[in-house]
Amino acid sequence: MKIIEKALEEGRSTLSEYESKQVLASYGIPITKEVLVDDIRGLIDATKEIGYPLVLKGCASDIAHKTEKGLIKVDIRNEAEATSAFEEIVANMGTTPQVLVQEMVKGQRELVIGLTRDPQFGPCVMFGLGGIFTEILKDISFRVAPLEKRDALEMMQDIKGHKILEAVRGMEAADLDMFSDILIKVGQIGLENDAIKEIDINPVIISKGKPVAVDALVVLDTKKS
Repeated sequence: MKIIEKALEEGRSTLSEYESKQVLASYGIPITKEVLVDDIRGLIDATKEIGYPLVLKGCASDIAHKTEKGLIKVDIRNEAEATSAFEEIVANMGTTPQVLVQEMVKGQRELVIGLTRDPQFGPCVMFGLGGIFTEILKDISFRVAPLEKRDALEMMQDIKGHKILEAVRGMEAADLDMFSDILIKVGQIGLENDAIKEIDINPVIISKGKPVAVDALVVLDTKKS
């Protein structure tokens, strides 16, 4: 895959959020509608294409902890707010600025889907509660790739918080077929791309019952370059 090859040629061990999601999208995994921009003109064009409300994020392969560094602005509702947020993010980045203009996905339920490459078993797919609860609750399940649909459905039932996927408090049940498809495809990515060491898709937000990858990180094994 060209994105991965280019990153390895540049000696990078991570893909940017935008690049990571391009990898996911190439396998048919649903991602946020987003555009990468590097100036105000690009920003305005992107806002017209995506529509408000928006999220703006500083985007580079070496950025971690975007929230703490003031590189994420959410619920942007007009051009003045977008321009102000863009300028603030660029000022905080201190590198060649690229900003990800992203649709704001609304949903109260957040999951995490990932991949880790085990020395013994190879690519293993992970599913669990996402957002801030990933680290706190560590409510996750694993399966060795390749996955069949039965494996994916079992994974989702294995976590203690599996009821989050059901119809709850007026929210419709999650589309388990779509979730199964994502889990199977994440395993496929790991099997088909030896240079990928880890994938972290967090959060996957359930919006109107359907999962959307809102943030993602792909970690590479530079020894494979």
